[in-house]
Amino acid sequence: MLVAADLAWGLRATQIGSSAGPLTGRALPLLGFAVTTQTAMIAVGVYGSEALRSMRFASARLLVAVSLAILALAMIEFLLPGDTFWRSILLYAMILATVLLVLNRLVVGGILGTSAFRRRVLVLGAGLRAERLKALAEKPESGFAVVGYISMADSQPQVAEAIARSAIKDLSAHVANLGATEVVLALEERRNALPLKDLVRVKTTGVHVNEFSSFLERETGRVDLDTLNPSWLIFSDGFSSGRAMSSVAKRIFDIFASGLLLLLTFPIIALFALIVKLDSKGPAFFRQQRVGLYGQTFELVKLRSMRTDAEKDGAKWAEKSDPRITRVGSFIRKVRIDELPQVWTVLTGHMSFVGPRPEVPQFVEDLDDKLPYYGERHMVKPGITGWAQINYPYGASIEDSRHKLEYDLYYAKNYTPFLDLLIMLQTLRVVLWPEGAR
Repeated sequence: MLVAADLAWGLRATQIGSSAGPLTGRALPLLGFAVTTQTAMIAVGVYGSEALRSMRFASARLLVAVSLAILALAMIEFLLPGDTFWRSILLYAMILATVLLVLNRLVVGGILGTSAFRRRVLVLGAGLRAERLKALAEKPESGFAVVGYISMADSQPQVAEAIARSAIKDLSAHVANLGATEVVLALEERRNALPLKDLVRVKTTGVHVNEFSSFLERETGRVDLDTLNPSWLIFSDGFSSGRAMSSVAKRIFDIFASGLLLLLTFPIIALFALIVKLDSKGPAFFRQQRVGLYGQTFELVKLRSMRTDAEKDGAKWAEKSDPRITRVGSFIRKVRIDELPQVWTVLTGHMSFVGPRPEVPQFVEDLDDKLPYYGERHMVKPGITGWAQINYPYGASIEDSRHKLEYDLYYAKNYTPFLDLLIMLQTLRVVLWPEGAR
């Protein structure tokens, strides 16, 4: 991206018969172009798992990312005229950056392949858990490759290629020979079966040793409810008390950003409120009780996208092509305009920009009875967007709620300001490509 921006600068200087000047004189604008484009690439999913599977997919995302970066830089140029990029330079930089980034992916992918960037993992275990890791490693977007399986029990292994522990004289030497950078403990029954001597020797050689649930959490970005037990949740990292300062910073950001966003989007909210009012009978805004922090209820406000009698028989899940949705409602849901009034709820402190989706009390009571640890998602403020929303399509069943809960627990357990920033950037991808909007 730095090369593309500098080439664009030199090309434009040549066209007008001028000199590009010393590199130090344009270093800051070049860096600004690179950083802005990099941020846009993160936002639209250029580094997502799907981009590894398809060059066509990655190229489309790259084009959108560079276009968004150019729009942002053009705005900066408008605010700071003469101190940044000329518009003609931005046009050239956009074309050159897109070409060079696509070529970079083709060359690096062709020479090294995606496997060159994967961690090498040795699995201790050959049962159902090992089989799950095998299936996860075989996915094209996986960040690790399994270099071997070791059967630690006398029973018939589920993974055919597993080597019996008795056939290996020195486990730490075996790990070194395979070039493994991590060992994952995937035993079916851990009680009185932990190979402590083996694990200590492997650990002291500098190889990272991980437990199955923690490994799965890191690789999938969710807490796996199928293997979760209370002791792991209690003793694992996360839910840190040191997040108090982060929470204060988050609230300050919420107040500042929600106030600014309300000022900027008030004309849009007012316009669509009028359109909603004219399109169908009933109020322009929809108000509903939702469950928030520590299980306390609050009133959520959105632009109405359904008929006024949509919940006359009680709240129920939204369906695909839901007949309760109005003509205008279908549009504002796809482009997320119906969510804009929620910014007021953020300003009043009942919600945050990032957090688990707030549910209606009726659903919460039902899900709390059917899903383990469902109440733990209320240990953080609900949000307009969240980790579950960007990683899982719209959920309309108990099973969908279970999957989304796994992502919500991951967020509640691993919250950091950086994760919030990543979620907000990735939300732009969801808005541009609304795969799961209902």
